[in-house]
Amino acid sequence: MTSEGFAPAKVNLTLHVTGQRADGYHLLDSLVVFADIGDRLWFDAGPQMRISVTGPFAEGVPVDQRNLVWQAAVLAGWTGHITLEKNLPHGAGIGGGSSDAAAVLRAFGGTADALQLGADVPVCLAHAPQRMRGIGEILDPIAPLPDLEIVLVNPRVAVPTAPVFNGLASKTNSPMADTIPAFADAAGFVHWLGAQRNDLEAPARVHAPQVDKALAALEGALLARMSGSGATCFGLYESGAAQAARRIAQTHPDWWVRAGRVLS
Repeated sequence: MTSEGFAPAKVNLTLHVTGQRADGYHLLDSLVVFADIGDRLWFDAGPQMRISVTGPFAEGVPVDQRNLVWQAAVLAGWTGHITLEKNLPHGAGIGGGSSDAAAVLRAFGGTADALQLGADVPVCLAHAPQRMRGIGEILDPIAPLPDLEIVLVNPRVAVPTAPVFNGLASKTNSPMADTIPAFADAAGFVHWLGAQRNDLEAPARVHAPQVDKALAALEGALLARMSGSGATCFGLYESGAAQAARRIAQTHPDWWVRAGRVLS
């Protein structure tokens, strides 16, 4: 019997880089949410591992042991045929591969060892808003957020993660406040969010000036910011996200633009 999984886009609403370990891993303090926009997976159990990839971003996705989906299945002790529908762009700062791997672990087990597959995999196991610290292993749920719509915009440019981190002016920046408060409405949440940061946004804009254009295209959002190490940017809205996405897509038909809701 075929079962199905969903791998939503991971969005770093904040990303404070607070230090670096001796082994090179960066320490983060990030508020992470997920959108109802993402990849889809179908699972058919069988004696051998096999991956098929479809969707608009299928090209270039490995179908062997290099794929995190394959590695997650091995970690879970599962074999069979996985069909992966790639709807999220690669290397875009929204955790596509990590979310795909987490969907496998949710379905078949192995979640306790998720960090073996990458720092972003543990946070992708749950689709609720979370505070992520350390290298990704310290996770704390937060109070439900107000209802928000979201637009994701990727100007179809790859931003290499290592040079972005290396371009930081400082790797020992202040974390968020000790406690993330509960918010009565979207206005209060966005006001608080505006006082936070993505420390990787400035160095990413040096490597990819298209990030500036993506942020400018989100004019009219309650808040616009880059997610992760880029180049995907997000805009938050109380309503009207679909109309905003249509406008941006008409102006920039070569960009990847999607509208949805923040999962809570």
